[in-house]
Amino acid sequence: MSDLYTQVITVFMSFFAIMNPIANTAAFSGLVGDRSKSEQRKVASKAILITFFIILAFSVLGKAIFHLFGITIDALRITGGILVFVVGYHMLNGHGSKLHSAEGDDEDDLAVSPLAVPLLAGPGTIATAMNYSAAGGFMGILTTVSVFAVLCLITFICFIYSSTILSLIGKSGLSIVTRLMGLILAVIGVQMLIVGLMALVNKVS
Repeated sequence: MSDLYTQVITVFMSFFAIMNPIANTAAFSGLVGDRSKSEQRKVASKAILITFFIILAFSVLGKAIFHLFGITIDALRITGGILVFVVGYHMLNGHGSKLHSAEGDDEDDLAVSPLAVPLLAGPGTIATAMNYSAAGGFMGILTTVSVFAVLCLITFICFIYSSTILSLIGKSGLSIVTRLMGLILAVIGVQMLIVGLMALVNKVS
């Protein structure tokens, strides 16, 4: 049971750090802050639902995707580790990663882009979901999807109360949170990379 708790906490912290609800709340506010509360709620709901189903699809179909393209879990861990580290590195330096950039946003439907993709369901989030779900079998998929659903709920609440949250933490608080999440992400990325490399070395030897 303690292993399950450890897995849940690890998955939650990974997703929380890479999605960074507080920083993305600032992005959400910047994109739709001038709209009515009902419009903000509609955009937030759509963005969260799209994000959840994207991650659900990659979590459930992770192994099928591996077999289809001949990808190994170790290769995913190495690639995912690099992606997660890059995102964390940019956040640690106080900048948003280009992997999660809001450039080229579609004014007609902000919920789809850039909110759902790539801000919430970016390459790092997808790689993290596939890594944890593919490595743990059915229980890994269930844990990953359940934890991500909880995080989606937290993110939705942050979006709805974006103006209140941002007024409380201020710019300096947002910078601190972003850098802290960046540090956690960088460490998680290195850990994923180490696990993948060690597995490859053991297979070769």
